[in-house]
Amino acid sequence: MPDSPSDAPALLLSGARLADGRVVDVRISGARIEAVGTAGSLRAGGRRLDLRGHLLLPAPAEPHAHPGTALTAGGPASHRAEDVRRRTTEAALLQLSHGATALRAHVRVGEDQGLGALEAVLDAARSLRGLTDLTAVAVPRILTGVAGADDLARLRDAVEMGAGVIGGCPDLDPDPAGYVETVLDLAATHDRPVDLHTDGDDPARLDGLAAMARGFRPGVCLGPCAGLSRLPDEVAVRTADRLASAAVTVVCLPQGPCSGSSSRATSPVRLLRAAGVRVAAGSGALRDGSNPVGRGDPLEAAYLLASQHGLTPRQAYDAVSATARAALGLPGVHVEAGFPAELLAVRGDGLAGALSLAYSRIVVHRGRVVARTSAVREYRDSGAASGLDLPRQGRVDSGHGGGP
Repeated sequence: MPDSPSDAPALLLSGARLADGRVVDVRISGARIEAVGTAGSLRAGGRRLDLRGHLLLPAPAEPHAHPGTALTAGGPASHRAEDVRRRTTEAALLQLSHGATALRAHVRVGEDQGLGALEAVLDAARSLRGLTDLTAVAVPRILTGVAGADDLARLRDAVEMGAGVIGGCPDLDPDPAGYVETVLDLAATHDRPVDLHTDGDDPARLDGLAAMARGFRPGVCLGPCAGLSRLPDEVAVRTADRLASAAVTVVCLPQGPCSGSSSRATSPVRLLRAAGVRVAAGSGALRDGSNPVGRGDPLEAAYLLASQHGLTPRQAYDAVSATARAALGLPGVHVEAGFPAELLAVRGDGLAGALSLAYSRIVVHRGRVVARTSAVREYRDSGAASGLDLPRQGRVDSGHGGGP
């Protein structure tokens, strides 16, 4: 999504530490970074924000959200438009507070829901402009044969309404190949990207999907792809090679399943990366029936990639930031002059610490501070008999330096 004009006042972020260890000032003008210099070298020219003790990173993005069921754990998900709109807004703001300044929301169309849920999500997206960028993915159930005629008509209507991405679940259709072909044809006609759900472990089906997606522009995302983890290694490697050749981006969900799936498996991230597949990470379910304790936190997804899937902290964070943004068709972000001012500051002095424990966060979207979260830890001893000289309070973070 190209930058829109921003009337954000000039902003100077002073004394921030970058992932490479440098401590810098960052001056922002409008929606872009105007200059980066050594700490103390830049003048404010507007508002100044002291980021001493903070790590400054490109903002993450959320490539796989389900607002229609978000925040419904413990009860049925109401499909009333006002309820979907409210849940979408609350979920997007929660994810924004974690640092995600853009998200892709998968929304069911057709069946009993018609286009009501999509209309509610699009309304929420409009109300959130200036805070976060929300793009809706239209997800029909059946598209082939007589049974799919109504959903296909609704899908075409969804595109006209403003769905920015065409999605779907080919595994649910009696003719998965026909389903994918229909989605790709419609997407090509309307110049929309494609984002498909699959957890199947049929290598022939995945190979066929890769063959159909080869060369498709503006791009195909596929996820969660947990079925790959159930294949023999040599078969999974061949399938991953075909996905890489087709330039498909795989969106994994290390925090748990989504969309009613009971599988807790996760796609084999290291195998996919070794094959050259672009792997982004999303949150998936957010406190719904699939994952009642979902957090929607990109840093938690990155933490899990590093702690359980063997990625380095830098690789893990890339999966929720640079690769996730690319999967959404967004411009790249670097803390350098000329790049979009989409930034996340967390207390701490290193990326590993930030992924381990980072409650205090400052989020910048289109040159504005749009969210700020701060936490304080307090210690209280049981008296002098404890023999402990404890600090009375401090930030609940891994941060070193910069004070509480």
